[in-house]
Amino acid sequence: MYIHILIPTDGSQLATQAVDRTLQLATTLGARVTFLMVMEPFHALGLDVDQRAEAGRSDVEARAVVETRKVLAEASAKAKVLGVEFDTLFETSDLPYEAIISTAQARGCDLIAMASHGRSGFAAVLLGSTTTKVLTHSKLPVLVYR
Repeated sequence: MYIHILIPTDGSQLATQAVDRTLQLATTLGARVTFLMVMEPFHALGLDVDQRAEAGRSDVEARAVVETRKVLAEASAKAKVLGVEFDTLFETSDLPYEAIISTAQARGCDLIAMASHGRSGFAAVLLGSTTTKVLTHSKLPVLVYR
């Protein structure tokens, strides 16, 4: 059925539950997984770009890299315990949904499994949803955990 599952995660509680559930699915199917974290690039706000903005960028990016490594290490440890073959990837993109879809295609994945934060109403309209965009634009099947 499915032999290679892409699992995008942001380290949130819901995304972590999706990782756990997808690893169980991968175990049942004998599938391998690729964990993916996508970070949006740092954009300094304001009219003047000065050393403070650059220092802020360095700090934000450094913290993001540390957090990314932590989240991917935790997911990797879970996969190892279950005997699931895995890869980990970190991407930077202004459009995370595009990075998710292109990674799935480039890696030969046949399923994308991810969490939905379940925004509704005005928040969904205002903020949009990476999951909704993946569902809308992906040619691959998408399994959404809520």
